[in-house]
Amino acid sequence: MTRTYAFPPGGLPAQTEEPAQSGAIFTEAYAFIPAAVQCSIVTSLFPGWEGAHGWILARPLSGFAETFAQYAMEVTPGGGSTAPDPDPGSEAALLIVAGEATITIAGEVHVLTRGGYAYVPPRSGWTLRNAGTTPLRFHWIRKRWQPAPGLTPPDPVIASDAGNPVHWMENTDLWGTTRFHDPADLRHDMHVNIVTFRPGGRIPLAETHVMEHGLYVLQGTARYLLNRDWVTVGPGDFMWLRAFCPQACFATGSEDFRYLLYKDVNRHPSLSIG
Repeated sequence: MTRTYAFPPGGLPAQTEEPAQSGAIFTEAYAFIPAAVQCSIVTSLFPGWEGAHGWILARPLSGFAETFAQYAMEVTPGGGSTAPDPDPGSEAALLIVAGEATITIAGEVHVLTRGGYAYVPPRSGWTLRNAGTTPLRFHWIRKRWQPAPGLTPPDPVIASDAGNPVHWMENTDLWGTTRFHDPADLRHDMHVNIVTFRPGGRIPLAETHVMEHGLYVLQGTARYLLNRDWVTVGPGDFMWLRAFCPQACFATGSEDFRYLLYKDVNRHPSLSIG
């Protein structure tokens, strides 16, 4: 399997571009943020980070998707942070798409390269540094870990895309998921996976469920159903879905369609609003 990993293109469109043709959409049920609008002027700098900037693609938003934040981060050689996350109760998932990351989790040092994955538990005192000679780029998902009776936070996970198999769905080898930890481990209250569709693969139903989603397209093209709209998606496009937004997919083109997926799992919903 050929694996590629899209990232925001940065830069700035030419003055001749027509803004309305970018394809960006924001509705009560979903947001579609195409790669074309992930330019340099919408990046953020962060306290506690050196030589780094990032695109904030999702954040908890009242009445929309409320459980997670999702970033695309770029770190120059020598840059990084000894205190990456200001919230000690936050857990993190990181997917490296370019360069080399030296990450320390609970005192253990790990070096991750393209396709490398790390799950960082809450209160683990992690650090991250670009010790390489080229820019480090990675996707970063943050969620506040939700305690539950009898459960302790998960252990750290260090893995890789290439080192984990695709688990194909029932009755098909056209749609499957790369998992980085045991989905039956109830300590995890979020799943971050890579979903793969071979050419012609599809989600053969309009999924409508309680889980919120962030979907960053890593590779390939598809037609994706978002609520009532069929949207053409490709590398670097981001889809942000609130709970119960119907979704489906038809992979198009001659290569695999792959995206990084976040969803919240394994907890009872709160019976309080707000």
